[in-house]
Amino acid sequence: MSTTMNKVIGGSFMIEDVNHQQIITPEDFTEEHRMIAQTTEDFVEGEIAPRDEEIEKLNYELTADLLRKAGELGLLGAEVPEAYGGLGLDKVSSTLISEKLTKASAFALSVGAHVGIGTLPIVYFGTEAQKQKYLPSLASGEKIAAYCLTEPSSGSDALGAKTTATLSEDGEYYILNGTKQFITNAGFADVFIVYAKVDGKDFSTFIVERTMEGVSIGPEEKKMGIKGSSTCPLILEDVKVPVENLLWEIGKGHLIAFNILNIGRFKLAVGCVGASKDTIELAAKYANERTQFGKKISSFPLIGKKLAEMNTKTYVLESMAYRTAGLFDVGLAEVDHASENVGYQSAKAIAEYQLECSINKVFGSETLDFVVDEGVQIHGGYGFIQEYRVERNYRDSRINRIFEGTNEINRLLIPGTLIKRAMKGELPLMQKAMALQSELMQPIPSQVFEGTLDQETHLLAMAKKIFLMAGAQAVQKYQMKLEEQQEILSHLADMMIQVYAMESALLRTRKMIERSGEDKARLAVEMTTVFVHEAFGHIETWAKEVLAAMESGDTLRTQLSILKKLTKRSPINMVELKRDIASKVIEAEQYVL
Repeated sequence: MSTTMNKVIGGSFMIEDVNHQQIITPEDFTEEHRMIAQTTEDFVEGEIAPRDEEIEKLNYELTADLLRKAGELGLLGAEVPEAYGGLGLDKVSSTLISEKLTKASAFALSVGAHVGIGTLPIVYFGTEAQKQKYLPSLASGEKIAAYCLTEPSSGSDALGAKTTATLSEDGEYYILNGTKQFITNAGFADVFIVYAKVDGKDFSTFIVERTMEGVSIGPEEKKMGIKGSSTCPLILEDVKVPVENLLWEIGKGHLIAFNILNIGRFKLAVGCVGASKDTIELAAKYANERTQFGKKISSFPLIGKKLAEMNTKTYVLESMAYRTAGLFDVGLAEVDHASENVGYQSAKAIAEYQLECSINKVFGSETLDFVVDEGVQIHGGYGFIQEYRVERNYRDSRINRIFEGTNEINRLLIPGTLIKRAMKGELPLMQKAMALQSELMQPIPSQVFEGTLDQETHLLAMAKKIFLMAGAQAVQKYQMKLEEQQEILSHLADMMIQVYAMESALLRTRKMIERSGEDKARLAVEMTTVFVHEAFGHIETWAKEVLAAMESGDTLRTQLSILKKLTKRSPINMVELKRDIASKVIEAEQYVL
């Protein structure tokens, strides 16, 4: 459905206007998409939910058996090409599967690690022989995969890995030695994607099998959350890995790792969509059941405010996630599937949106943390008791800000990636910034907003200008040393995250209005209005902090006066809007749109 759209350059949303017809939204799902979603939901309800407590106690045999059942339904092969036993579905379909699986709690993580970071390295970078050998059994669930990057001494600094690979004298094997840590699925995985340095220097990737001599698994980690998933060290002692199990080329491991992490970050955000919806349902139902002072607590405005904010942030996150999935599908449509390096082309098409993947990851993990925290608060003391599912959602959520590169690392990557693209001439970022400087010297005419979301669309445009103003000033002041100014980079990243979030919600809502009319899109309009105004307030605050960190005296006063011109807006009645949003959530007892 998305292949008729024009390809978008990654990061260009910061300097270009985007038409709402150029994005994919959940309202665009086809009948096939809805069937895939329903199949996944039925599997979770029928197979996972009845065994939930047993899975949470970490039953390897049960988890492996359920993974095989998921494979039989095609849920593990969505992104594996048909030629190797998969379904070869589009990214929107695989995104839907990821979202709907999240109700399966830790089991969803077992699936996610297997189908994403565990299987996709072979899909994208494997030789024909490697694909023929491994992909059919991975797609069916006959074999389970794990991804082994982290080490005791290297987490975010992946290239600091100490695991080594040395070519044997006869040239037939690489001898691997080292320890990998925090490996999801390690307790029962059959195939491991392992990163090691050839001769201690060339970062490379290998397919290691559990049955190879010298492979051993350490004890399960005792975790705060996601207890139903296996997390163990992988220990490699003189493991003889056949040379044909080298993935891609020597010294290209970092390209595999970072490309796969892009997908991992995006999928993590998608999981946060599903978990947020689940938590909203738990909280809304509880609020309608619990009475205090003779009233249902759902009737108290402060409880309603929480539900409104939970629903609003989830709407925005969902809009971002499916917009990004649509970008992938458009980019992948240009891949030459007859080419020998079709996998690498596919990974490169996804890497185009590495910046958007990091944005989704940060916004998604922090949205879910907000939602589960408020979910516990609505439950009161019961939210702290394990008998209530919201307690588990709260614990399970916390890892997401650490997984797939910490949010701090991703915050540094977001503006860093944009600036690098500009330096390579891929984005006219500095040209736009220079044009803005002369524009800002002119008086800004007063605005009159009459149409639906007109002011919010204007605020989005102003937010992009604020980022350009602050970002250009930072680049000019620090130049090559900007990467040392992590606080400034973090604020610039937050501005970009909020711009992508604001724009995704605005575009989706405008598309809904055009398709269904304003009355049917009323709730979406209210949520978009609330979010854009709150996000814009944050952007204004961050911009002031960035400018104050760089300048002082008259120069700072001049810049703040320019910022003031860009941040003029009419306040809106947030209380009324949130009360109306809350009433819809309370009535439906679930995430509503």
